[in-house]
Amino acid sequence: MSDKQHLYLVDGSAYIFRAYHRLPPLTNPEGTPVGAVYGYTTMLWKLAEDLDKADGPTHLAVVLDKSSQSFRNEIYDQYKANRPDPPEDLVPQFPLIRDATRAFSLPLIEEPDVEADDMIASYARAAASQGWDVTIVSSDKDLMQLIGTSEQGGTIDMLDTMKSARIGPAEVEEKFGVGPELVGDVLALMGDSVDNIPGIFGVGPKTATKLIQDHGSLTAALDAAPEMKKSKLKERLLEHRADAELSRILVTLKEDCELPIAIEDMKLGKIPPEPLVAFLTGHGFTSLLRRIDNGGSAPGPTTQLHPAKPQNKGEAHAPKGNRQPPPEMPEVDRKAYECVQTVDRLEAWIDRAFAARLVAVDTETSDLDCMLCDLVGVSLATGPNEACYIPLGHGSDDMFAEKPTQIPLDVALAKLKPLLESDAVLKVGQNIKYDLNVLARHDIHVAPIDDTMIVSFALDAGRSQDGIGGGHGMDELAQRHLGHTCLTFKEVCGTGKKAISFGEVPLDRATEYAAEDADVTWRLHAHLKPRLAIEGGTRVYERVDRPLIPVVADMERHGIHVDRARLAGLSERFASEITRLEGEIHEIAGQEFAVGSPKQLGEILFDKMGYKGGKKGKSGQYSTDQSVLEKLDASGAPIATKVLEWRQLAKLKSTYTDALQQAINPRTNRVHTSYSLVGAQTGRLSSTDPNLQNIPIRTEIGREIRQAFVAEPGNVLLAADYSQIELRLAAHMADVDPLRDAFAAGEDIHARTAMEMFGEVDRDTRGRAKTINFAILYGISRWGLAGRLGIEADEAQALIDTYFARFPGIQRYIVSTLESVRERGYSETLFGRKTWFPRINSKNQAERQGSERAAINAPIQGTSADIIKRAMARMAPALEQADLKPGQPDGVRMLLQVHDELVFELPEDLAERAKPVIERTMAEAAQPAVSLSVPLGIDIGTGRSWDDAH
Repeated sequence: MSDKQHLYLVDGSAYIFRAYHRLPPLTNPEGTPVGAVYGYTTMLWKLAEDLDKADGPTHLAVVLDKSSQSFRNEIYDQYKANRPDPPEDLVPQFPLIRDATRAFSLPLIEEPDVEADDMIASYARAAASQGWDVTIVSSDKDLMQLIGTSEQGGTIDMLDTMKSARIGPAEVEEKFGVGPELVGDVLALMGDSVDNIPGIFGVGPKTATKLIQDHGSLTAALDAAPEMKKSKLKERLLEHRADAELSRILVTLKEDCELPIAIEDMKLGKIPPEPLVAFLTGHGFTSLLRRIDNGGSAPGPTTQLHPAKPQNKGEAHAPKGNRQPPPEMPEVDRKAYECVQTVDRLEAWIDRAFAARLVAVDTETSDLDCMLCDLVGVSLATGPNEACYIPLGHGSDDMFAEKPTQIPLDVALAKLKPLLESDAVLKVGQNIKYDLNVLARHDIHVAPIDDTMIVSFALDAGRSQDGIGGGHGMDELAQRHLGHTCLTFKEVCGTGKKAISFGEVPLDRATEYAAEDADVTWRLHAHLKPRLAIEGGTRVYERVDRPLIPVVADMERHGIHVDRARLAGLSERFASEITRLEGEIHEIAGQEFAVGSPKQLGEILFDKMGYKGGKKGKSGQYSTDQSVLEKLDASGAPIATKVLEWRQLAKLKSTYTDALQQAINPRTNRVHTSYSLVGAQTGRLSSTDPNLQNIPIRTEIGREIRQAFVAEPGNVLLAADYSQIELRLAAHMADVDPLRDAFAAGEDIHARTAMEMFGEVDRDTRGRAKTINFAILYGISRWGLAGRLGIEADEAQALIDTYFARFPGIQRYIVSTLESVRERGYSETLFGRKTWFPRINSKNQAERQGSERAAINAPIQGTSADIIKRAMARMAPALEQADLKPGQPDGVRMLLQVHDELVFELPEDLAERAKPVIERTMAEAAQPAVSLSVPLGIDIGTGRSWDDAH
């Protein structure tokens, strides 16, 4: 270890807000909010532990903001004027966070009327001038101006603990395009909306960087403006020079503040336990206390904190269903994992898994595409730190390179197959659908299964809006629930040109990474699975989600055949029409420009052509999104009509006709989409790589794309679509007699609504009624409905009032749903699926109203999703009972799920036998768990193509 002094300066203010948004609202035994305090304490502790393991600091201090005022407010009274007040429940935690810092016996620096950044800059420069190395623990871009080496040899760098990344001069240049000494010049041109630093309006990061790169400094760039060619940029540089010069002063760090504590007095020693124990005890942080008793290792999630009580004002917290504490487990020890390279050791692990009756399983592959990848290895875990990795495909592609010792693939899989298929052992995975598909290609059909990703979704869908739930990926779940940071793929395989495949990773490192995945999955399952019963998630997980996993995996493997020649023809035609439209648009505009550039299009529409309604965003350019163009189109602007056509064709060409050709699997000659069971908050499946759920349904072009999805020779496609299922569910859930009666009688529901609303039925009133029917269920506002119908807001409100008067049950449903969500924090489907809305009581009107609209629709849309999932899970047994050979090449295969529709491929002579089985299974999918008061209608058609089946 070097004898050189090394000072670490922790940007404590950044830690506070990260901690606040990272954890749910919690209170200590006295009822004081302490969620941010707890998060801050764990982050500070983890930093101390990580630095202790590395070549850490000799000196360390935490720097906080004392007040919101500084010399910058005297120079510019609007400095930070736009910053909102801190959340109400965070304010009382500020003094407790200071107490937490002192409990660690760490120097705490905070000076009145001096910003933390300036104090950090002053200490950093002072230490570096003495030849010390300095590390600033922060990711604040303003502090990057300090990075470099002093004349005395002291270096200043930064540490971003969230990314575990060091930031030096090279990283600064990669981010800003200039060295640290010029970062202030770039920032002065860009401005900063958070701190309300003006900059030069319309100059973004790329332009600012280029100006400084070209001219060498801010002053030189501004001086060069008069000689520049005529342009908007020239005008802005000339007009706003004073703003840029003011901004340069505001972003400059003050490096000569008085230092309240001598640097030498910041020497880091062993943390005395007594103050820390007293602090942790006083606030009920018992899990951290236990860590001290166990030798002072980094703390895990809380065990004795109390969920905060819901407030009448402000943000919604987590009033009920608060997550349970994780079971006590040892810290993750990657050195405890075993690399299995002999058959004897593999058999020993298989015996251990059979004895445990539960094993976590994970596969390592050569590619993310489960239909194209090669199997590289398998990992197993039977308990915390009881994990192994079985390499199967490691070694360089070089035929002369020596490969590591491995069990032959076919031998290992033959040994694993009885375990992975045994009914006596539960196999647990994280996104296990991927592993099912990989192993199925090797004739291993894994069952029974549990999936920690799906369990997490059943418990915490939607909580991410408040930083409570976050995503459902393994790394996020491990960090949130276990307090553990997993090795990342990039850490193991590298990035960019130096990246290697996982099969080239040395076995010791591969074992740490792969076995950790299985170990963490086992731990997550031990924590999350018991929560299902405690928090009411068992019903939806066991009855809806878990049975669906192997079904969706089968669908992905089946794929669907597409007509490559037809797609190529459509791409060629679309390209020709796009070129034609570009010419017509240029002719209308009177000049050529990039139609796909929102900036250039905005300038043409609003500056050159003078159309009204142009609005500029923070970037300084006009908005030209769909709604803007549709308004211009409605007002008679021919260029807007052409641009809308151009955009649709360009999107369809790039997203479908081109992309689908590239997505054809060379091994199967079919397209295999990937379905996510956690992609939509309400429980709907989402489709990616390629996305097959956004193909336009009602347009002629959309139909042409669907015509490219075809059956194999001798087969047909069958499409079965729930008819108006959300309206049917609304009639049941809101107890609306007129709608129930209409569905029961098989009436046209939109015609019935038109008669109730307008007293007559024609094409216009039915169309308006259809819009209103669906819009109301999405909690639409008067302005939203006005926009859809092309009427005034007052007229739209009158229609909403009439609708509620005719169907009062709908209004009662909306009111009661919102009251329930505000009280509990979540909505529920008829099958018990929870969707959390942490912002339902937000003071921010846009956030609150957005949550309200989603909360109105979530129980209906979520119940619809649950029903089609149940139908999918029941389909194979129903088809099997009817001797229709589900999943077999000569039987009925379910290929796609798109919104409310299922698509099958089957021999043409089985179609008439299959139709009633499929229809009955879908119609009865809710039963017996839920008995609906309205029938579920299903429309079924068949044809050679997907479009023909409609």
